[in-house]
Amino acid sequence: MYLSRIGIIPNLSKDNNLHLTESITKWLLDNNQEVLINNGIAIKLGKPELGTKNEDIYMNSDFIIVLGGDGTLLNIARQSAYYEVPLFGINLGHLGFLTEVEAEEMFPALEKLIKGEYEIEKRMMLEATVETDNIQKEKSVALNDIGITKGPFSRIIRMGIYINDDFVDLYSADGVVISSPTGSTAYSLSAGGPIVSPDVEVMIVTPICPHILHSRSIVVSNNDEVKVEVCNNNNEVMLTVDGQQGYKLKAGDIVTVRQAQCYTNLVKLRDRNFFQVLRKKISEKWDSKEKY
Repeated sequence: MYLSRIGIIPNLSKDNNLHLTESITKWLLDNNQEVLINNGIAIKLGKPELGTKNEDIYMNSDFIIVLGGDGTLLNIARQSAYYEVPLFGINLGHLGFLTEVEAEEMFPALEKLIKGEYEIEKRMMLEATVETDNIQKEKSVALNDIGITKGPFSRIIRMGIYINDDFVDLYSADGVVISSPTGSTAYSLSAGGPIVSPDVEVMIVTPICPHILHSRSIVVSNNDEVKVEVCNNNNEVMLTVDGQQGYKLKAGDIVTVRQAQCYTNLVKLRDRNFFQVLRKKISEKWDSKEKY
């Protein structure tokens, strides 16, 4: 059994009474593991001695247990990106592609973790920069995708797409999503993009509801740069990062997306693979739709 320093970050809206966080903390301490928790949560658990800042959790943990759904894990992946600390997701949401186990499976899974029976899977991340009048205005990293989309009351938007400064086409659409392989099963898939195995390092450029019949996804190398120039004048246009952070864009803004220098490291148990998860989750998704 390995002695590990294990961070725990719960989604408080999913584990609002902290029962799961408390039970995992107790189990780890009973099994002689060191636990790191945010100061406020540690106080609520009656264990202030375990408390520390989130930055220290990212910096000092051997791996972090993330309690929530895929959205929670995406958020923590961005926050901890430059520390590249491995993340282990326990699903408390609905459709969990990124989380590794369900809540009812967590204790057998934790047993494997502290025995070292896991692998680390590196997931490519994206970096997006926004330039206005040749001045960099925003810089973000994403695990899933970067989206450029119209506002809620806007008409279609017009965008010039470039790959390595080579002009591809002028798109009229509701937007475009630039996805990593991990994000290929998220917004990109809903927009008609391909499913890409997460160990293939590429970027997928998919127009959203294009107003041109021949507009299709384009898959480019991880060494390429994708540039999107906003051509609209009065319409509201938004940049979204993993569907969670948003920035307003204006005509003339240029969004450049490339592979980030950091990776998200996911803790993977050895009895699961991407295609098993894909088959199970896609089936669950369609089964749930058939009920309504």
